[in-house]
Amino acid sequence: MSKRQVRKMLRQMASGEPVRVTSAMASMKKLTRLAFIAQQFGYEYADVTQGGGPQGNGYVMLIVPDPGPQARARAEQNRARYPNAADGGALPPFVPEALDLLKARMAFDLSTRYTEKQLIAIGGTGFTVMAAAFAFRFAAHTTALVVAGVVWAVLMALMPVGLVVGRRYRAKNAALLEAAGFTSVTDLAGRLRYVPPGGRLPGHGNPFAVEA
Repeated sequence: MSKRQVRKMLRQMASGEPVRVTSAMASMKKLTRLAFIAQQFGYEYADVTQGGGPQGNGYVMLIVPDPGPQARARAEQNRARYPNAADGGALPPFVPEALDLLKARMAFDLSTRYTEKQLIAIGGTGFTVMAAAFAFRFAAHTTALVVAGVVWAVLMALMPVGLVVGRRYRAKNAALLEAAGFTSVTDLAGRLRYVPPGGRLPGHGNPFAVEA
């Protein structure tokens, strides 16, 4: 997390509108720290999706204004204590427990972006296309065709293992959030999400549909 990213985010937050924060590299640690800082100045984490950066392998996080009285009071206090935050000055100290919860929320949201049926379809299509492209490229070599077939079969066989690992990963993050008092809710798209105690989903279902 660079000072430039913090400055850019805080200055965008001054508009009072939803803000999309892009991480060119897939760094969950960076995003959780940025989300924590946003929470200290009147915003809240809304959602995260993949596809950030020029290569499309990063993340895009959405943060939105938090209208709660506690959030407003915290923002006023921190603006008074850290008046130069948006100019690269001192920032509120990070709280490890809060970072862990933000990371768990983001990881859970990413893991529920697609259903298992959708993941199987996406994975199967991707593996088949790669194998077909490899086979077409080396069609004149019988050994290459055999290798392409074997690799395709192995990848397809490993898909159920990946689904099991994904379930355990989601369960681990869900347990951490529930232990902290977070509540599970279902958004308008049927996707399971977690909200803080007494909170609700920002954007009422599909946060990324909010225009920034």
